[in-house]
Amino acid sequence: MTQPPQQPGWNGPQPGQQPHGWAGPGAPQQWGPPPQPPKKAGVGKILGLGCLGIIGLFVLIGIIAAVIGGGSSDDSGKDAPAAASSTPKGEPTKQAEKPAEAKKSQAQEFQACVAKKGTPTEQAAVKHVTKVTGADKRNDVLDAAEVYTDFSGGLMSKDAGQAKLIASAFTSCYQSDNGLVTVYGSDGDMMANANY
Repeated sequence: MTQPPQQPGWNGPQPGQQPHGWAGPGAPQQWGPPPQPPKKAGVGKILGLGCLGIIGLFVLIGIIAAVIGGGSSDDSGKDAPAAASSTPKGEPTKQAEKPAEAKKSQAQEFQACVAKKGTPTEQAAVKHVTKVTGADKRNDVLDAAEVYTDFSGGLMSKDAGQAKLIASAFTSCYQSDNGLVTVYGSDGDMMANANY
């Protein structure tokens, strides 16, 4: 009887040992390597959870910064009562003069500004302004002011040139890093716009 050729490094079963894969008489035979234990968490899972933790940290920092920054946005009104109480009783206060100025609408403030700084054609066009909104609230991030007029029609109307003069006059009176003024007609159609 001839023996099959041996593979290098294989010495065969040792005396008293059963050959690999032989479970004994009557047992099913298993051939091949023994089953591997289940794998542990991979590097990809660990990195993914770590990235989610970092993103969560940045979101938390942003929320905290918004809460802290939003709490102290207007300090101008806190000092006004102290200043009023420190003036002598016989002298008029500046606060008594301010309510008359505060009663001006945004449209009146805009018309007064154009009366000082504007050209004669801009001054004539601004007489058609009926309402201005958004000119008093500027944050230099995304400012949007709206000017309403008594003109009719839209971008291609006969009064569109006058609306462009109003938009131009608005840019002379108000400044913003990222502002847009839109001029509307009496029917609500947009007539002109400009960056200011």
